[in-house]
Amino acid sequence: MNAVVLVSGRGSNLRAICAAIDAGTCDANLVGVVSDRKGAAALQFAEDRGIPTRVVPLRKGDDRELWNTRLAAEVAQLEPELIVLAGFMRLLGPPLLERFPGRIINVHPALLPSFPGHSGPRDALDGGVKISGCTVHVVDSGVDTGPIIAQAAVPVLADDDADSLHARIQIQEHRLLPCVIHQIATGAIALDPLRVRAPDGDATRSLTAPDV
Repeated sequence: MNAVVLVSGRGSNLRAICAAIDAGTCDANLVGVVSDRKGAAALQFAEDRGIPTRVVPLRKGDDRELWNTRLAAEVAQLEPELIVLAGFMRLLGPPLLERFPGRIINVHPALLPSFPGHSGPRDALDGGVKISGCTVHVVDSGVDTGPIIAQAAVPVLADDDADSLHARIQIQEHRLLPCVIHQIATGAIALDPLRVRAPDGDATRSLTAPDV
């Protein structure tokens, strides 16, 4: 399955996907890495692996609608079957969502629907919860509101701060995201409608959070 990964920073989840591909546990072919930041370390990592890269910068004062249109065009040129948001710190607009409906997934550092947005680990600590984690979900027009595909739990420790909690959540992200991509690639998960293959392979059941 041809996939494009969207990144904004170091690309730890991109590295985890590539490690799983190398290990034979993620049946995906990365046809491109796209970033909104020219200096994102993930771009150099992708280039070192021979993965095509694109940059669609969004600077203060730029036309957001035009940026959304350019982003959709750049991604579409790579002809992906799946788009993976892996630390991409921008909300997607209609041009990309409408061009690839139900084919965009995101990994979020909280157990949705609790604590959406950019500060999931901090919000979990402020909320006083004992369990946090990560979620892989389908991207829609809301902020982390799309259908949930899979989740992994992480205990919140008494001495945690946002950074230490986020670091442990990322360990689970690096396990969960490549696994979900593999299940989509092999047909174990069908994104539209969101379903998972039954154990006997002859039927399907609705999916909320598969055991991955």
